[in-house]
Amino acid sequence: MLYPKLFTTLKGYTKEQFLSDSIAGIIVGIVAIPLAIAFAIASGLSPEKGLFTAIIGGFLISALGGSRVQIGGPTGAFVIIVYAMVQKYGVDALVVATLMAGCILVVMGFAGFGTIIKFIPYSVVVGFTSGIAVVIFSSQVKDFFGLAIDKVPAEFIEKLRVFFEFFGTVNLYALALALVTVLLIAIWPRRLRKVPGSLFALLLTSLLVKLFHLPVETIGSRFGELPHTLPLPKFHPMDIKTIQHLFQPAFTIAVLGAIESLLSCVVSDGMIGGKHRSNMELIGQGAANIGSAIFGGMPATGAIARTVTNIKNGGRTPVAGMMHAVTILIIMLFLGRWIKLVPLACLAGILVVVAYHMSEWRSFRDLLKGPRGDVVVLLATFLVTIFIDLTAAIQLGAVLSAFIFMKRMSDVPHIKVIAKEIEEDAREIDLPINYKAAIPKGVEIYEINGPLFFGVANQLDETDRIIGEKPLVRILRFRDVPLIDSTGLRALTNFYHKCKKSGIQLIITGLHIQPLNEMVKSNLYDLIGEDNVFSNMNDALTRAREFLAKK
Repeated sequence: MLYPKLFTTLKGYTKEQFLSDSIAGIIVGIVAIPLAIAFAIASGLSPEKGLFTAIIGGFLISALGGSRVQIGGPTGAFVIIVYAMVQKYGVDALVVATLMAGCILVVMGFAGFGTIIKFIPYSVVVGFTSGIAVVIFSSQVKDFFGLAIDKVPAEFIEKLRVFFEFFGTVNLYALALALVTVLLIAIWPRRLRKVPGSLFALLLTSLLVKLFHLPVETIGSRFGELPHTLPLPKFHPMDIKTIQHLFQPAFTIAVLGAIESLLSCVVSDGMIGGKHRSNMELIGQGAANIGSAIFGGMPATGAIARTVTNIKNGGRTPVAGMMHAVTILIIMLFLGRWIKLVPLACLAGILVVVAYHMSEWRSFRDLLKGPRGDVVVLLATFLVTIFIDLTAAIQLGAVLSAFIFMKRMSDVPHIKVIAKEIEEDAREIDLPINYKAAIPKGVEIYEINGPLFFGVANQLDETDRIIGEKPLVRILRFRDVPLIDSTGLRALTNFYHKCKKSGIQLIITGLHIQPLNEMVKSNLYDLIGEDNVFSNMNDALTRAREFLAKK
């Protein structure tokens, strides 16, 4: 249903729920500020880009999305894509690609692609998520250790080489601040969860830098003054050449945003016992990315950690997510001048913790113990994400998964040859019980199980070759064949011609609608003959006996 959850939840909305949503929204807004800034800086952008995205994108995701509790904004998943895009194309191109990605997401929502998450194998999701975590961690090494590097290379191997080359320039003050941040987040008391450890670490480290004039880089020293207002909307012109040039990165942003947001929806549904509207969620995500791009922001999507924080603090309607965006806006307008005091080492510490949680190392470890095919997909996606790029990783993971699935399907025996006795299913002939029917001499039954598609179609020929003595009649039992594709149809046609050439009568029983329609359209039904197609095995055996009697 293409109807935002906000409109549904406002029916019967109470003051008590508004108070609960407002408190949750304020808390999540405070939590989101350091993350939004950190993700923007890690992506090679100025810190205000993250704030603009959290405000505009976060508000629209809640207002127009299909989830009751989704919190949107910049996330770690986009860091690797955005950083590579900024290095290759520039910031303006990123804005255009974000706008295009928003349009793609809207189209996906209207086209009913909200179930896309069901078609992404778990090994692919864990592989690229863990790879992103490694890339995020590596991107924070410079600021975590305070290394004196002017520009960190984008390539992973080159990045490691530069880190080792400059490791003698470690700033012990920066390292101490980063370690304090990580330790504070790790040991922060559970009873104070409503005031997140990352926020306390940010305030503490900023205060230490200010009071003791510590020689470390801050947001202000690297980026200067931050704006105290939202920028005016700006529409970037697009022509066909620009669209062609940026379509691949835009499509990657759209797909990753869809996966991330729908995963977050699934997690939140389990926590509140709700049910999100997946297609409306994609439309909301698309509108959010369009809005973010118009105000000069970066890609936005649903953030699992912030969504969970919202739920745990009482947020139950999209009003909480909208309030989170308003909170960030108010803080930026009135307290923005203090943000420049935040040390970059603190933000690096926060992102190191984010990378640790993103790594899903327990799931990664468990998948390594699974089937060999899943291990291959996991490692391939993981390594390609790190050493090449996320676009290639998702493509490779999906293609490998498809091939492995086809291999597994083809390894399952789909065709069983029966020559002596066949069990008749009561459902086929309207009898109260099943019974077993004797198969006349000279009759052979091929029982086919599962779809007859290109991965298993060759089993017809293989089965025919294995059998030595040829029968006079062959019955193909199709009751467990839900569908047939063009390759399977071609294999079946070839099988019919082989039977005809050998003087073998071909009879088919138990056809479902889809295989029947395909056989009619291809004229195979006419070749076999209506007199040789039956709904049940009993009639097929009667027809076989008539043929044998004539012989």
